[in-house]
Amino acid sequence: MAEEKHHHHLFHHKKDEEDNPVESVYTETTTGYAETGFSSGGPGGYGESITEGYGATTISTEPEVDYRKEEKHHKHLEQLGEMGAVAAGAYALHEKHKEKKDPEHAHKHKIEEEIAAAAAVGAGGFAFHEHHEKKETKEEEEEAHGKKHHHLFG
Repeated sequence: MAEEKHHHHLFHHKKDEEDNPVESVYTETTTGYAETGFSSGGPGGYGESITEGYGATTISTEPEVDYRKEEKHHKHLEQLGEMGAVAAGAYALHEKHKEKKDPEHAHKHKIEEEIAAAAAVGAGGFAFHEHHEKKETKEEEEEAHGKKHHHLFG
């Protein structure tokens, strides 16, 4: 009886892919210049760089960033974090109340209160992070549109 090896992978692979390994896609160029930049693989892709030779200009075709949309996105996530902090804080207070009213299960309520308090702190931290992301986006928009930001105190 011939033994077959069964490999258990996280992702399911087709039988054909296991038998035929992927060929190397790395090729060397003999021009002496290394290509730099990131592209999506096709012409006119995101962030495509075109280099003609030594001393040639590089053309970058990155799309313009919609700062207002990004700022609204961070504001929405900030508010979501705030709501999460309020909800988790309210649940922590609820569990603290239950801890006093139900002494038989006080330990369980104490643990749930602490978990809810930790979740409230995490949500508050997320809201704080998004607040700073929103401010950063607003500053980037001002810089992009030529507005001067004077730092008078610091």
